[in-house]
Amino acid sequence: MSAVFEQPSLAHRTWRVFQGFDGPLLFAIAWLGALGLVVMYSAGFDHGTRFVDHARNFALALGVMFVVAQVPPQRLMQVAVPLYTIGVALLIATALFGVTKKGATRWLNVGVVIQPSEMLKIAMPLMLAWWFQKREGQLRAADFGVAALILGLPVALILKQPDLGTSLLVAAAGLFVIFFAGLSWRLIVPVLAAGAIGIVAIVAFGDTICQEGVKWPGMRDYQKTRVCTLLDPTRDPLGKGFHILQGQIAIGSGGVTGKGFMQGTQTHLEFVPERTTDFVFAALSEEFGLLGVVVLVVGYLALIGRGLWIAGMGPTLFARLLAGAITLSLFTYAFVNMGMVSGILPVVGVPLPFISYGGTAMVTLGLGLGILMSVARARRLMPS
Repeated sequence: MSAVFEQPSLAHRTWRVFQGFDGPLLFAIAWLGALGLVVMYSAGFDHGTRFVDHARNFALALGVMFVVAQVPPQRLMQVAVPLYTIGVALLIATALFGVTKKGATRWLNVGVVIQPSEMLKIAMPLMLAWWFQKREGQLRAADFGVAALILGLPVALILKQPDLGTSLLVAAAGLFVIFFAGLSWRLIVPVLAAGAIGIVAIVAFGDTICQEGVKWPGMRDYQKTRVCTLLDPTRDPLGKGFHILQGQIAIGSGGVTGKGFMQGTQTHLEFVPERTTDFVFAALSEEFGLLGVVVLVVGYLALIGRGLWIAGMGPTLFARLLAGAITLSLFTYAFVNMGMVSGILPVVGVPLPFISYGGTAMVTLGLGLGILMSVARARRLMPS
């Protein structure tokens, strides 16, 4: 007599695919994704196909998140070394054979033109989390030195392109892993103190060190210009300071409730530069006002808070370090973008997560969210 095996129903198989997805994290993603679509239509309805392309990119990011969420952290750990190695190799190839635009060699033609530094935003925390997982229970000071070398090589290659913004983001992602791995506060506090002293000195002596002909050691002229423009954007209001000044005007003119959906004058009269990409926060502030900014910030707080909770509950050291670094990287993106548009940080090419237009940035966001969801699922699906 042959055995009869009952086939699971389609509904049951679908449920198994989505089982373990974190509800609060999905809610925060839906909140920010919906806001991004509204803002992109309002700011970019007269800017070609930006809204349609943004919606497509967001759908692609959700697809990437869904696929990556199916991969358990143990499998993610297996791709850490290959992905990091490929990323560094591509950075070296970019330095040797890269495509140069506007004085920067950041792109590589491999049949299609790619920007290898974007890969390191994910590969770096993966690699360092893998390293500290391997050293769990036997961590020594020398292991932090090895971690610094793992971090320093690609950051130096990205700086050489030059691409200060991306290098800072990659460095931040790696430093978050090192911090969560147990780096001593005795090493962190002196660095923070030196940074604070440096900032105070730049502000205090800005008029002197920003004079023509004064060289800043270790920095290119355009990087010096960005900092000096931040200190006093009125030095060149129609040139280097234009972005900051117009962003501040747009933010201030929005008031509490904003000028209304699709009604931003600074935005649609082309005074706000890059209104659908790097400076989309200025467009949001003008059209939706302080209330719109609050809705955005609450969404980010929900996402970051849930991400840190998922990190804290991760089943392995690798999962905890990786999820924590990914979460704080998202915070860094949002903080740096809003800071530069508001005039409290230098202007760098950092997109606003979920809101800014950009395919590569959106796919990278989907990868990061997929990793968070993977860690959440691993905890939920663990046998009790």
